Amino acid sequence: MNIFTPSKLERDCIVVIGKESTGKSQLIAALTGQTPYSANFRGSTVTCDTYQSEAYTFIDTPGILYRSDSVTTKKALRKLEENDTVLLIVKATDVDRDLADILPLVADKRGIVVITFWDKVLSTVHTQQVVREWRETSNLSIVTVDARHLTIEQKDYILASLQEPHPFPAQWIPTRAGWYIQPQPTLLEHPRLGWLLAIALLLIPAIIAVWGANSFATLADPIVQSAIAPVIKPLSQLPIWLREILIGQYGLITMSPLLFIWAMPTVILYALFLGAYKASGLIERITIALDPLLRQFGLSGRDLVRVIMGMGCNVPAVISTRACSSCSRGTCISAIAFGSACSYQFGATLGVFSAAKLPYLIIPYLLYLTATTLIYTYIISSPTAKSNQNPLVIEGRAFLEFPHSSVIWREAKSTINQFLFNAIPIFLVITVIASVLNWLGTIAFLANIINPLMGWFNLPPEASLPIVLASIRKDGLLLFAEPETLAMLTPLQVLTGVYLAGVLLPCLVTLLTITREQSLRFALLLLSRQAIAAIFFSLLLAWGGLLIK
Repeated sequence: MNIFTPSKLERDCIVVIGKESTGKSQLIAALTGQTPYSANFRGSTVTCDTYQSEAYTFIDTPGILYRSDSVTTKKALRKLEENDTVLLIVKATDVDRDLADILPLVADKRGIVVITFWDKVLSTVHTQQVVREWRETSNLSIVTVDARHLTIEQKDYILASLQEPHPFPAQWIPTRAGWYIQPQPTLLEHPRLGWLLAIALLLIPAIIAVWGANSFATLADPIVQSAIAPVIKPLSQLPIWLREILIGQYGLITMSPLLFIWAMPTVILYALFLGAYKASGLIERITIALDPLLRQFGLSGRDLVRVIMGMGCNVPAVISTRACSSCSRGTCISAIAFGSACSYQFGATLGVFSAAKLPYLIIPYLLYLTATTLIYTYIISSPTAKSNQNPLVIEGRAFLEFPHSSVIWREAKSTINQFLFNAIPIFLVITVIASVLNWLGTIAFLANIINPLMGWFNLPPEASLPIVLASIRKDGLLLFAEPETLAMLTPLQVLTGVYLAGVLLPCLVTLLTITREQSLRFALLLLSRQAIAAIFFSLLLAWGGLLIK
């Protein structure tokens, strides 16, 4: 056979292909000694991790969900089409199915095969003979490794093999290995208790992150406010429009502590929790445990993980829905916009309940928010998404392992970067817009318009301003905590007002992200549906609560 040897220019770029949770990132990090940096390729909306070594640039594509139509899968396949040299990674524990699924995708490419999780396979004469036969019948370099403990010899062999990548045979059908290794089940796989534990495991990090960040902010905020006080006084001499933008009620300097002292710690803590879940394999177990429960609502276990992610920040949660199927992505985004009480909203909600000396309201609030979010997603989801004939393609349950700090940080960094480079710039723009609207009197004008409507919800006119401001930024509902307002509200009215302000509309930062990720038409449709649902559920809470009393 005449083997074609690509030039160095053609060999410089190696696309890494494999299913989710095959250890792609860990292997490439071990090969290069590099941590990944994010890069968008040719205007792609999906972010790939890029690792640079002396000889190669490795493009670590998102894990392929075979037979899935997710955005990340399509982008991974597009990246595969654009490059000729492939590092194909399959999992030893389910190697027959992985090879059968992925080999057709690389049939016209050149590359090598790395089989990860080989430490889970008992090394016998049979296993060695199977791999040896695959090498002989395919003429490919096939390497078996434990990506977490890559030896120097294995690293050198992989890099040397990439210098002479062989074609993937179009007609090659590997002899079946015959083994399928499943990790030991845990309580998450229990038919009656598994879903309860899975929900608890998703909610506990969100609660701890918000509580921990708020505790930190309670101590740090007075210090920061004292530090910026000397800066504010000289700025009071500026023209009124500029003063409003900088130090007004929604000014850049006024609102920055809220962003950096209150919100950012929540995002960082929650991202680290999720990073630990991903690195340990726990997130895959949770996904499988919750998937049957959520199918009837048009969501999947994978979607719920993203909805819960919105408890930290809606922006990275919305962006992460790129990995959702097209038949459930819109529903997942709608669920995030409606039911994910982000760090601003959740912190402000706790603040209002505490100021009202009604902290126990957080329990009925979360229960009602969860129930109405599920009802809302059930109504708006497509029949295809709820069909039993359209199951999520899920691989076997993942092996659990103790996560290393470097892997946790690598997983968390993506969420933190999205907050820093997507949410914060939009926040700054929204702050300027809100300041100008406040200076022009537009916000007060809108509040006066909806004053008469407050009676529909058994609320006083004073509740209109927090609801208007919460539609711009969720922390606006903190105005419910003003003593004059709380003095005239019953516990049911506090609960109704906070719920209505939280779910009536997504904040502008989230809305702009949704528009960018989907389209203006989708965002406007989401706005109208969410507003209608929020009004109905708020009316039910306000008047149904009176009947219960």
